[in-house]
Amino acid sequence: MYMKVKRVMDIVLSSLGIVILSPVFIVLIIAIKAESKGPVLFKQKRVGIHKKHFDILKFRTMRIDTPKDTPTHLLENPEQYITKVGKFMRKTSLDELPQIFNIFAGQMAVIGPRPALWNQYDLIEERDKYGVNDVPPGLTGWAQINGRDELPIEVKSRLDGEYVKKLSFGMDVKCFFGTIVSVVKSDGVIEGGTGTGVNKELASTKENSSK
Repeated sequence: MYMKVKRVMDIVLSSLGIVILSPVFIVLIIAIKAESKGPVLFKQKRVGIHKKHFDILKFRTMRIDTPKDTPTHLLENPEQYITKVGKFMRKTSLDELPQIFNIFAGQMAVIGPRPALWNQYDLIEERDKYGVNDVPPGLTGWAQINGRDELPIEVKSRLDGEYVKKLSFGMDVKCFFGTIVSVVKSDGVIEGGTGTGVNKELASTKENSSK
């Protein structure tokens, strides 16, 4: 029942977001085009609900000669590919704003596990253990406010599994406001690295888990 209500909320919130944030979209589009050649939007194949693929939308933050379908943390010296505007957008998560259209189209939700790249087979397999691939991916989620890029795959998948297990309006509200705090503080953002650090609480959780 909640999933139906959640979808209605996603439609309402994404519709409002498209209207309210339209001036921000215009400013970012102008900034992107002024700094570098190439399209404004970046499309990338991601894994959606039931492992169905879809094209996620982002504002382009890297040069057009960046290797395709390669996670940033796997690039050698990723900073060389990131534009100045792109670095700002990544730090503030503004590059994720076009995903509002993915949410409106029903490919994503406002809150949910972040969609994996189609070729992140280890992450997809680990998420299968917790039923994470059977819920709509989100713009932000429980793992994002508990470590983001700092989390190794095992911990990230477990946190996503916790979200699925506790999926409710209260959990979504907690993730929503937790995201605002994380974005303001730029928590867990590490260019060129993922799974490189885990805070003591998460490390303890990992040690005490039966997974």
